[in-house]
Amino acid sequence: MPDSSSASSHSRQLSRTLYPKGPSFNLEYFSGRDYIVKDFVESLSDSAIANRRSAGGAAGTNTPFDPKPLIRTFEHAQGSLNDLLGDLEIKENELSAAVRRAEAQHTQNLNTLGRKLSHTIESFQKLDTSLNGTSLSNGADSNVAVETGKRLEELERQRRRALDAHFLIECWDEVSNRGDTTKLETLRMSGNSEGKLRAAHIAKQLLRISQRLDPKSWNDTSNNHNNNNGNGHYANGAMLSPNLGGNGHMNGHANGNGHVNGNGNNFPKEDTRVIIEKFSETLEKDLLKQFDDFYRKANFEGMQECASVLRDFNSGASVIALFVNQHQFFIDRSQLMTEEVGGDAEAWEKLADPDAEPPGVEPSLQSLVDDVKVVVQDESTIIRRAFPYYDEVLSRFLQRVFQQSIQQRLEMVLEKASSVSSLAFLRSLQSSRSYLNSLVDDLKTHGLTEAPDPISSQTALLLDQQLEELFIPYFVGSSYIEREKRNLEELYTSLLFKFTAFHLRRKKAATSTFMSSLAKSGSELLSSAKESYLSRLETSDSTPTQRQVLLKVAGLRDSGEMGKQVEPEFTEDDGLLSVTFAKRMLKWLAEGVGRGLELSVSSETPKDVASLLNLLLATMAEGYVEIALDAALDAASVQESAKAEPDFTYLHTLRGAVSVTHLMLTCINTVLIPLAANNVTTRRDMEKKTNAAVNRIEDKINAIEQRTIDVALAWVAKLLGGQRKNDFRPKEGDGSTAWLEMLQTPTCETICTFLTQLHNTILTSLPASGSNLQCLLTELALGIRGQILEHFRRFQVNGPGGLMVTKDMTRYTNLLKSWDLESEEIKSAIDVLLEVGSLFVIGPEALREKLRGGGGPAAKNNNNNNNDGATTAPAGRPAPASDVSAGFGLSVQDVKAYVMRRVDTNTLAMQSVLG
Repeated sequence: MPDSSSASSHSRQLSRTLYPKGPSFNLEYFSGRDYIVKDFVESLSDSAIANRRSAGGAAGTNTPFDPKPLIRTFEHAQGSLNDLLGDLEIKENELSAAVRRAEAQHTQNLNTLGRKLSHTIESFQKLDTSLNGTSLSNGADSNVAVETGKRLEELERQRRRALDAHFLIECWDEVSNRGDTTKLETLRMSGNSEGKLRAAHIAKQLLRISQRLDPKSWNDTSNNHNNNNGNGHYANGAMLSPNLGGNGHMNGHANGNGHVNGNGNNFPKEDTRVIIEKFSETLEKDLLKQFDDFYRKANFEGMQECASVLRDFNSGASVIALFVNQHQFFIDRSQLMTEEVGGDAEAWEKLADPDAEPPGVEPSLQSLVDDVKVVVQDESTIIRRAFPYYDEVLSRFLQRVFQQSIQQRLEMVLEKASSVSSLAFLRSLQSSRSYLNSLVDDLKTHGLTEAPDPISSQTALLLDQQLEELFIPYFVGSSYIEREKRNLEELYTSLLFKFTAFHLRRKKAATSTFMSSLAKSGSELLSSAKESYLSRLETSDSTPTQRQVLLKVAGLRDSGEMGKQVEPEFTEDDGLLSVTFAKRMLKWLAEGVGRGLELSVSSETPKDVASLLNLLLATMAEGYVEIALDAALDAASVQESAKAEPDFTYLHTLRGAVSVTHLMLTCINTVLIPLAANNVTTRRDMEKKTNAAVNRIEDKINAIEQRTIDVALAWVAKLLGGQRKNDFRPKEGDGSTAWLEMLQTPTCETICTFLTQLHNTILTSLPASGSNLQCLLTELALGIRGQILEHFRRFQVNGPGGLMVTKDMTRYTNLLKSWDLESEEIKSAIDVLLEVGSLFVIGPEALREKLRGGGGPAAKNNNNNNNDGATTAPAGRPAPASDVSAGFGLSVQDVKAYVMRRVDTNTLAMQSVLG
């Protein structure tokens, strides 16, 4: 629709005339997309409203409304619209007629084309039937046509071969008689790839002919030709392609021509081999230069044509070498490869620290691998578009990248890591392998020349092969696992340095005299051991950084600081087992196992973990736990002959031994043995060695516990032997009252104090879990019980002494029952002590009842037991645990034996009871 400005101008024009004319319209006005009926009506009424406003402003505000201008405007508009409606009907009728005519013509065309298609199909079927010989009327003619066609094709092939052979003979005649290659040069300079390809074919055929017809040039000047031929593509016939038209046909033409062979008189006058090879070299250089120009211009079609010609010319070796060797990536990286491997010194120190997390792959190698990833992905697209044989080119490109760029940098990084420490080398090897493995995975995911499709199996196999070949020198034979073992041995030896030196001093002190052991102090022995250790480090292949790390692990200072600071003497903690040390050792082992699984061949895994198991058992079981247990056993043996109260501090070794053994066994059963599941023989051997080591440790722990029981019972027996006879038979006097006020005898007090200290030591020395603690306390309680029962058979007891016996028995019973023994039978056996104490204070009638009841409630069916000492154990030895099931009650004979120790047994009442 018209805009507001045009409408207002139109209304002003109407207002300026005396008899305004109505608006005029055309069809284009109403066919626009912006036409709106409401706006159109408003534009018609605007002129009349404007006139009224102008008139009202002049005459006043009370002028009545005049509808005539609006009526005339709408009447003129209606008239114009009616005229347009007539024109629109005329145009619509014309268009409808044209549509009907077009539809009729279209229908007629379809019918005509349908008839022509049907006729064509019928003609084709007739022709096909006649050619196949299936028509009954024209069968013989169709067979003749087929045979004629085949014959014509064969004649065409023979004609082409004859022309090729003729041209080849002309070229040979030109080369052999005139020493000229004009025809070949003309073909080479033709400017198209077909001409260069044909020139290459003919040049190779001429070399074959020269080798057969001009043997003198091949025999006499072979050395010179080999020296002159820089590329080496034409020195032998092995790289020549087949003849253009078949060997037999072309050679027949060549041999039958008088210009070539003649009758033996016309031999070649020129050195044909040199001429042909020079032309071939020129042709190859021309093609290579043209390929390089196309490459710089990103003309992939031209590159593909040159590559195709060179492929047929010399298997494409020269163009592949040109593309790969002159690649900008290798030119740029050749300068960077000569740079030394630097990096942050702190990062190398962390790499050599066994307790620090490795920092990851070396930065320069990481940068190279990242560049390789981008370059290979980008170049694979170019290779796919530039070479028809792109798989071979990509293979050569990848080989060059891996075997030159990556391998050279990898060797430099590992050489640098090896100069730092053996652990740094192993960690660098692992991180490098992991990062390169991720590179190969990313390239496989990309697809390279097959992108976006999956990578071809041949390229994937090549990538895996190149990755494996990078690390073959580091996994020859058992070299890798020997590195791992040597690294762990060095770390374990350093960590256990003070422990080993401590126990070595102990063994020397045990075998030397007292005065000689006093001659050397702990600091002197430590200094001597350290000097020996440092001398071993100096004579080994350890690097300075590795020596510092090992000294740090051993808790020693560098020899350069020896003059400034004095090394501390040995402490008792140096000879004890440390769970922290065991965890560090197992952490180092786990790191080595994980590294081995990632790096080594899976078929060698059982053998490798078996080797690591042997190292762990030799170091942690034999060289750590068993040495500590031997020291504890020696200390327990010394206590047996000691005259003073036994020192049971050696029992603290047991908790560490049990904890370390548990950690070691968990690591073996969880990590090492499952990795050897595929090899039954190796797995069984590992389990056998592990069980043997654990059994040795358990036997030594049992021996220490048994020796502890023996020492404790021997000391209790010694204390019981110091009991005074008058303790249970006090004399009548003033002192008897004070004696009875005592809670127990001095001997009982001393024994209870000793046993309480021993019990506390045992609780802190053995873990609460497991059966060791209960077994040890049970054996000790039964042994003490037997000694006490045997002890009170040796004393005469009077009335007041019986009360003291009861107090002692009550104290002993409460002490033993406070050990929280789990067996109810053992608790009942301890209650027998109370019954024995009551036998010295009860009257005749109560005693009669006990004898009738078979020794009381605790007899446990032992009324017929005739073994007088069945409830006791020999002095210094515990009662066997198997006696628990047999019962620990008192028999009638036992009751009479204790009653006979009473002073009043000679009275008439007691004799009647006993009788």
